Amino acid sequence: MHKVYNRIVQIAGNVVTVEAKDIGYKDLAEISSRTGKSLAQVIRMDGDRIYLQVFAGSRGISTGDKVRFLGHPMRVSFSENLIGRIFNGAGLPRDNGPQLSENMIEIGGPPVNPAKRIIPRRMIRTGIPMIDIFNSLVESQKLPIFSVPGEPYNEVLARIAMQAEVDLIILGGMGLKYDDYLFFRDTLQKHGSLSRSIFFIHTASDPTVECLLVPDISLAVAEQFALGGKRVLVLLTDMTNFCDALKEISITMEQIPSNRGYPGDLYSQLASRYEKAVDFDTAGSITTLAVTTMPGDDVTHPIPDNTGYITEGQFYLRNKSIEPFGSLSRLKQNVNGETRKDHRAVMNRMIQLFADYRSTTEKRSMGFHMSDWDTKLLSYGKTFEEKMMNLSVNIPLEEALDLGWEIMSDNFEPFETGVKSELIEEFWPKKR
Repeated sequence: MHKVYNRIVQIAGNVVTVEAKDIGYKDLAEISSRTGKSLAQVIRMDGDRIYLQVFAGSRGISTGDKVRFLGHPMRVSFSENLIGRIFNGAGLPRDNGPQLSENMIEIGGPPVNPAKRIIPRRMIRTGIPMIDIFNSLVESQKLPIFSVPGEPYNEVLARIAMQAEVDLIILGGMGLKYDDYLFFRDTLQKHGSLSRSIFFIHTASDPTVECLLVPDISLAVAEQFALGGKRVLVLLTDMTNFCDALKEISITMEQIPSNRGYPGDLYSQLASRYEKAVDFDTAGSITTLAVTTMPGDDVTHPIPDNTGYITEGQFYLRNKSIEPFGSLSRLKQNVNGETRKDHRAVMNRMIQLFADYRSTTEKRSMGFHMSDWDTKLLSYGKTFEEKMMNLSVNIPLEEALDLGWEIMSDNFEPFETGVKSELIEEFWPKKR
């Protein structure tokens, strides 16, 4: 029996307050007004006062309208029919396909019991050398891509979606410009990757509450596919828009703000989504890559600051490349010793030489004399940036490792690299 109330006591923005009893947090409600029926979700409870976020906005709703609580939280259909489809943040079709209603599952459940998890042990190849060699993406990892507006982070996500060695891609878009949505759709369709993908897209013109639903709906579907044995990669963009939606709603409800106006539970809100990443003991896995654009390129901003405490490293996207310093995959040591025996040596030595190159560029800018060694480092660093850091480079891991040896051999003598002699003998390019 659905509970019906007509005691709406306040309408503030898109948040409607109603007096009701025995209602569950995040339960759905249907508001009947003269303009039709509107779906809403419980976002706060204060005694008998229930705060509802109206999906399509509160325009046309009055205090005399009826509110019918449905007795359950947001649900989404789960089946193989989702694959290849595009939906909005509420799980409704955006691709003009049929609406799905079978096997409805609840979203926003708790993270997986740690006892059901296993230690991550498999690498996800992306074809991007700065990831595959230097900060390998590990199955069941949760990593943010820290960036600023204007950087090609969506292009990077699209490349990963097309090339990552997983069974299923789930793309969750929050506050996307319509052009960005079309870019994802057309790019993956052109390369045949849409057939192994599911999109949940919230655009900037869609209701704010749908932005909040995107991570939950994406991860709920991912969990069901992972329990069925699939290796699922969840790509989320942009978590800053998600946090700004939380901020907007908390201000509407007159909650006491925390750092820079964000709600005090920002860390918990982010952690409850990121901690969904898991490698099941007897099934598949969920890996999460999430873009976080940093306002003012400020890593101490509450969103990247809280994110850094939750995740297992980060990728920094700056100047249209993945920055080697600051980027970190804390789980890479679990997998890069199992790829090729020279992987760790190439990774360590190339980064050390690149750090020396950065120091040398500073010396040169201050007018210091350049030694022969400095000249070699300058040549090496320029080649590294062009052939390894450039995001247009698209090669498998083994070819990327061979390229690393080639770059070092073009600029240094074998003994100057500091790499073990047995690796030099096996992998150093033979000059013709």
